[in-house]
Amino acid sequence: MVPMSALSQETKHRIVVLGGGPGGYEAALAGAQLGADVTLVERSGVGGAAVLTDVVPSKALIASAEAALAIKDADELGVQFFVRDEHDNPRRPSVAVNLGKLNQRILRLAQNQSDDMRRQLKDSGVRIIEGDGRLDAGAIAVSAGPGGTDFDRVDYDSLVIAVGASPRELPSAQPDGERIFTWKQLYDLQTLPEHLIVVGSGVTGAEFASAYRALGSEVTLISSRDRVLPGEDADAADVIEEVFKRNGMNVLSRTRAESVVRDGDGVVATLSDGTEVRGSHCLMAVGSIPNTAGLGLEQAGIETTESGHIVVNRVARTSLSNVYAAGDCTSFFPLASVASTQGRTAVFHALGDEVHPINLRNVASNIFTYPEIATVGWQAADIIDGVRTGRVYKIDLASNPRAKMQGFRDGFVKLIAGHNLGTIIGGVIVAPRASELLLALSIAIEQRLTVDEFAASWAVYPSLSGSMVDAARAMHVREED
Repeated sequence: MVPMSALSQETKHRIVVLGGGPGGYEAALAGAQLGADVTLVERSGVGGAAVLTDVVPSKALIASAEAALAIKDADELGVQFFVRDEHDNPRRPSVAVNLGKLNQRILRLAQNQSDDMRRQLKDSGVRIIEGDGRLDAGAIAVSAGPGGTDFDRVDYDSLVIAVGASPRELPSAQPDGERIFTWKQLYDLQTLPEHLIVVGSGVTGAEFASAYRALGSEVTLISSRDRVLPGEDADAADVIEEVFKRNGMNVLSRTRAESVVRDGDGVVATLSDGTEVRGSHCLMAVGSIPNTAGLGLEQAGIETTESGHIVVNRVARTSLSNVYAAGDCTSFFPLASVASTQGRTAVFHALGDEVHPINLRNVASNIFTYPEIATVGWQAADIIDGVRTGRVYKIDLASNPRAKMQGFRDGFVKLIAGHNLGTIIGGVIVAPRASELLLALSIAIEQRLTVDEFAASWAVYPSLSGSMVDAARAMHVREED
């Protein structure tokens, strides 16, 4: 096969990428790197919702919330903050949050990241067209906005669809951007909500509930399930719910918000049992829907699910041989890291480069509550339910010397290993910065390390990562003669 870099300008493979989020961005970069003629069509800005209104802004908000927590908990570490009164006497201050300034910083960071990504694409030779694109007889028709007049038509040899998803809205709880919000609308707030009602206890709801409680808002979290984060490791979810309640959050489990409406300068959430919960603001975090409506997928013969997600295989290929899809608009795992990998994989496959099909079982994920929950590989529930055979070992973070020094008392490390050779097949870490600790377990799983091999690694003493080594040592089984 002739390398793409050796092809002449006239024979360059034409790739069109629809959507500039993590999946589309990586697809465009990979195509340019391999010498293809790449055009990116994006309507809201390079980086998409992930950078401009979702992942980057929300994690920046959470970083500020963690800073506020650090100040509040500093007294436990022997560090005290005082201001002086008019008589020069020390007086303990309260933590004040300037939400308007905080949100300005968040949006500035998001725009800077978007600008950096756009510059990287331009420097790589990617053509960027701003507008709405849709499939039209083997090409992409681009208009200045929904329903606008087509002003461009871009032909392609391969197409990557990476249009993302948007917050799901309920007819009985319509966001207005003033009192009732989706997670995209929170960054217009200038003052901290006095009482924020969060509807939905999945990842998004839990993260924002955790952050706003840390910033000082009264928070009520409404969950229709038995506990918060129902899809996560049960022990991890229990820790987070315990922390939420200990920090003063009102968690309403096994109840559903039937409606949320404005009431003067506040909101009223009516629950399924008729109970009313009153607050100053409400965040609706009830899932997302793919941005696939109006793209012309059905007319093009591209298979979708009932929810509108594009069906793809492990190399991000759709039911059409030259059309690929990446990110939250697909039937795959809705993570920015997965979208990025899908985008690269799609282009590598389209151009005949070496491809490693995505193994969702080994995908690492993180929930940015405080503490964080990081998971990878097989989980304890898989062992308990008999889906996979193996052993599970959990060590509480409270026994870790570094955790004691830093005042961390909540969390644990959980390892899952196979029965035969003790190969590490999964893990859960609940800890501050668990997202940074998880990489070691991800590498162990990818490289099929045993618990003994992992235990032979050197962990700094004292360190939080030492608990991972301790857990691996505890899982050692003496070989029989």
